[in-house]
Amino acid sequence: MKSSALKYESLLTRLKLYDSLAVAFSGGVDSTLLLKAAVDTLGENVVAVTSVSPVHARREIEAAKACAATLGVRHILYDPGMMEDKGFLENTPRRCYFCKRRMFMRMSNEVRALGVSNVVHGVNCDDLGDYRPGLKAAEELGIGAPMVDAGLFKAEIRELAEELGLSVARKPAMSCLATRIPYGEPITREALAMVEAAEATLDDLGFQQFRVRHHGDVARIEFSRKDLARLFTESMMAQVVSGVRRAGYLHVAADLEGYGQGRMNRGLEDV
Repeated sequence: MKSSALKYESLLTRLKLYDSLAVAFSGGVDSTLLLKAAVDTLGENVVAVTSVSPVHARREIEAAKACAATLGVRHILYDPGMMEDKGFLENTPRRCYFCKRRMFMRMSNEVRALGVSNVVHGVNCDDLGDYRPGLKAAEELGIGAPMVDAGLFKAEIRELAEELGLSVARKPAMSCLATRIPYGEPITREALAMVEAAEATLDDLGFQQFRVRHHGDVARIEFSRKDLARLFTESMMAQVVSGVRRAGYLHVAADLEGYGQGRMNRGLEDV
């Protein structure tokens, strides 16, 4: 049996220890595989829970709703009140800590009212190698990380999702819109809306992996290497510039280094 299959069996075994379970569900490949495993193990004793706020793109929320419906699982949407959290809005390098702490506290309260006391999220072993203060918040609140416990890495998760026929197996990684705003710049509804609209334009144009980094009136766009090759034609550049400017930006720049996960964490030292 392949290593990934053995790890998946380990995941299923761990999930059987719960009598009921809430899965923090974004609709990405990690949380979808975790939700699929939980449903297959615990059936109707599983609920998927999705945060709805200005930091989450509406397209992603709609995709999560469709995915949960496909899996036949009860799905709860809730508002964590993220735009009321001063620590989050100040956008220090600990932003993700305040975000996850508030999100998981509200989520736990939501499912506790349903008689569910256990919450897990889809963090994987690769996530442990980046600066992720939100993981500490999850740990402090007792949020389980069964895929880490099972030793699963991102590539294995995608492989398993493909084998299980999950539609999100090749879905590009996503993160909340606040990660597009440099540390130290306050998070505002206007900035989040600009990022969301600009990224929707790129999605409509068929780009696969990208980030619109918000630098005031400048959009610095990170494209994957493959997408960069598509960008540099007269017609495509004109469409990108037009769409991103409609989102509210005055200047549109392509980052020649390309897309890189956690790029906004550069320069952080001991935080």
